[in-house]
Amino acid sequence: MTIFGSSGDANEQGGRPRWGDDPALVDPELIARAMRLTTPLFGPGGPYEVSFEGWEHLPDAPALVVGNHSGGTTVPDSFGLGYAWTGKHGTNRPLMALGHDMIFRMGGPVGRTFAKFGGLRATPDMGRTILAEHHKDLLVYPGGDKDVWRPFSRRHQVTFAGRKGYARLALAAGVPIVPIAHCGSHQSFVVLTDGTPVARALGIHNRFRAEVFPVHLSLPWGLAVGPWPHLPLPVRFRYRMGAPVYPPAGADPRDPEAIAAFDAAARASLQAELDALAETAPTPAEQLAHIRETGRRLAEVGRDVAAAIRAAVGG
Repeated sequence: MTIFGSSGDANEQGGRPRWGDDPALVDPELIARAMRLTTPLFGPGGPYEVSFEGWEHLPDAPALVVGNHSGGTTVPDSFGLGYAWTGKHGTNRPLMALGHDMIFRMGGPVGRTFAKFGGLRATPDMGRTILAEHHKDLLVYPGGDKDVWRPFSRRHQVTFAGRKGYARLALAAGVPIVPIAHCGSHQSFVVLTDGTPVARALGIHNRFRAEVFPVHLSLPWGLAVGPWPHLPLPVRFRYRMGAPVYPPAGADPRDPEAIAAFDAAARASLQAELDALAETAPTPAEQLAHIRETGRRLAEVGRDVAAAIRAAVGG
């Protein structure tokens, strides 16, 4: 098996990719392999070392896991959470995730890989199927592009932009919302503006279902205009899980007031956890020291590799 799964397109039909339609496509072997490969990045001493608080709050499956989204198009926060979740639960309790339909429309290795890691098309029906029929945990980032591209000045603010579909989904499925706050990915670059007015003027929402056209300072671009992926600066990824927020007894998932109240409770819980992380966020001096230490370690690795090559050639 390759890192992208099988090379065939047996799961594509009529030219339209079907990846992301079937939760049974999760590949435990691929997930385990990815854990081994990414440990140098997310494990102890890595440039994006992951820490996690609050596992004691996780209820039995199924649960709707809700997080603040950070880090731009590269979405390093998702990779870090996946590493932490799998490190805790192995492949016995997979965390499914809803993703933009564009991921699967690309076909080829992108859609296949995302599906094999538990990615599914972001539709209400799919969410209900995962929670109510398959009884699996499901991860959603309600803020989507508005949250992941929020300005650096609002890096410690949950930005759902009025989106409440996740609350309606949890009410309909009768499952608790589990808030997981993240701090770190939004320090890996600097978003100057999300560019919402520009996105509206260009009609980006109609074309790509996106509401942003950000301007950011990031590697390797320097000053970048548009949602370009970036190389994240070394920063520690910290996560904090809060107590589950249970649906009120008898709440009607079709009632706008019930949905709004449940959304408000979930957002308040998530914001409280993010506030707690913000209180202990690294100072600029500590962040700079971490970047320098990462650079030093990479330089050591480079010297060791060069020495090994010279020895092999000389031998």
